[in-house]
Amino acid sequence: MLKYAIDRQKVKPLYETGLVMIERIRKHISQEEFDYQTLLGVLTSYAHPRDKITDLLRKKVIVRVKKGLYVFGEDYRRIPYSRELLANLVFGPSYISLEYALQYYGMIPERIEAVTSVTTGRSRKFITPVGVFTYRKIPLPAFQSGMDMVDMGDGRSFLIAVPEKALADKIYGDRGVVIASQKEISTYLLDDLRLDPVFLKEMDPDRVEIYAGCYGSRKIKLLANLLRRIRRQGDNDAHP
Repeated sequence: MLKYAIDRQKVKPLYETGLVMIERIRKHISQEEFDYQTLLGVLTSYAHPRDKITDLLRKKVIVRVKKGLYVFGEDYRRIPYSRELLANLVFGPSYISLEYALQYYGMIPERIEAVTSVTTGRSRKFITPVGVFTYRKIPLPAFQSGMDMVDMGDGRSFLIAVPEKALADKIYGDRGVVIASQKEISTYLLDDLRLDPVFLKEMDPDRVEIYAGCYGSRKIKLLANLLRRIRRQGDNDAHP
């Protein structure tokens, strides 16, 4: 049951016809994130659908994330909106990576507020009512590999880099960091990023080798070599 249907005093500024319209919108738009064309399609039977959208925005029934992209307002949501899904929609082509992906996988201790993504378009930053979204341009060959689709289980899904790719993107993006040896890459990972060492043992060096080739990056190649050394050491410890 929607909040506005439970407590009509809270939505007193809305006339009964307005409530009917909102109930119709929620009946036809099941997701919390939706675009302009979807909303317009629900309102085509009204005389002035664009005016209705303006009214919905004014009354905070819907919130504009960016031009053409919306979420339902707080009192009209059935479930929380997904910032991860919105990150894919705010600017594209893109998928989540870099610091936010590392946090998402629990690889770093910091809480990352901005949702960070990679793209083949120019680097961008969007400050919206639902948070900050940043996009870093990477070469097309690097963009085309290392992404995964996360099914949220409610008909929604979003694209995010696999852990190895998120880390490779981060290393490549830190242009000012000098890394010329396995010792320096290890220091960068453990001291600068404060990466959980457990993840280094679980990462696939062959995947990282592929990303190094896509980027043409010696730093990422050093990461692949470090992961192989860690894996060999683990094997030796398991078989003395």
